[in-house]
Amino acid sequence: MTSVDRPESGVLPFFVYGTLRPGEVNHALFLRGRTAAEEPARLPDAALYEGPGYPYAVERAGSAITGELITPAPGAYRELLAALDLLEEYAGPGRPGNVYDRVAREAVRPDASRVRAWVYLAAAPLARRLTASGTEIPGGDWLRRGDRV
Repeated sequence: MTSVDRPESGVLPFFVYGTLRPGEVNHALFLRGRTAAEEPARLPDAALYEGPGYPYAVERAGSAITGELITPAPGAYRELLAALDLLEEYAGPGRPGNVYDRVAREAVRPDASRVRAWVYLAAAPLARRLTASGTEIPGGDWLRRGDRV
């Protein structure tokens, strides 16, 4: 286990599932040149909902969403963490103005290995609204949202 995989180190990779994925607009703006590795992964016990041009992930047992595990480049972690917190409108744990909450969750790689990663989930008030009346993205994959049957 590397220091990136240890949650107690405070340095974790990021699980991204929307506009931060490769090929999407925020990947180019925020991640290009700041990553050491990008690999496919799934986030279990989460569902994906449509937002205004970007998705929201919410906790939901038995579902999973598709995304990428992003490992920051050496020396880029603090800068990247601050930039992503700003992008995701996350001001800190439990803050009432948060749009997303940054939480440590286990992501699953294609080989079934698990790694702790930061993920931005919809903050509780928004998550409640989404699960009550939001539009879920079938299959939990933002990049395939237009493939509805």
